Amino acid sequence: LSYASPKETFDTNVGGSVNVLEQVRCCSSLRSVIYVTSDKCYKNKEWIWGYRENDELGGHDPYSASKAAAELVFASYQSSFFQHRELFGAASVRAGNVIGGGDWAVDRIVPDCVRALQQDQPIELRFPAATRPWQHVLEPLSGYLLLGRRLWEDPRAFAGAWNFGPGDEAIRTVEQLTRRFIEVWGKGTITGTANTFKPHEAGKLTLNCDKARQLLGWRPQWNFDRTVTETAEWYRHWSNGEDVAAISHAQILRYMEGLGHD
Repeated sequence: LSYASPKETFDTNVGGSVNVLEQVRCCSSLRSVIYVTSDKCYKNKEWIWGYRENDELGGHDPYSASKAAAELVFASYQSSFFQHRELFGAASVRAGNVIGGGDWAVDRIVPDCVRALQQDQPIELRFPAATRPWQHVLEPLSGYLLLGRRLWEDPRAFAGAWNFGPGDEAIRTVEQLTRRFIEVWGKGTITGTANTFKPHEAGKLTLNCDKARQLLGWRPQWNFDRTVTETAEWYRHWSNGEDVAAISHAQILRYMEGLGHD
């Protein structure tokens, strides 16, 4: 979508970020802020190792570039307005590829799978060999909440940039993710995309999350199979007309059973 609407992408991710941070700047009662960008903010060099929080920012496509720019916006506000503010902490967070129930965005692999499966159509893959660190949406959310609490307790120690992503076991190709999703769903086939225009996408993108693991004690709870299973079952229940609020609540409770912090 960022190739089709580059200006809207920059207006949203850069201008929208400024709007949010302006409200933060003007609200003296705030104690902690979690500012979510994306793992796409890193200048992708197709490294075999994960990007650290202090690695170079940048982006080939408008979406990635706008997320890198949003990080620069945050850094500017942090230096200009936030770092000397008493009892206030702000952190920017970057998550690996997130999947989970309730995502209906265009050109995202799981919603594309669901739409194709519901229509008994083959699932089209643009870049089946692209590798990503797949994680359930509850994983980074647990990290964000934990970090927000730590910022409240010690703003200086926990301010800055943080990565949240799965372990190496969850780094799989788009095709591997899709085949596992089909297994859980119970039917489906895969085909290559019929679209002749294939915009640039990163072939490999992973994060180094040692900082969150060591300083926050945060750990991912679900492996790759569990992540895809929980995601596919959410959509399958939705497809059957079941109560997705109850399904989501039960899923959150299952996830929280494995947390090592309160």
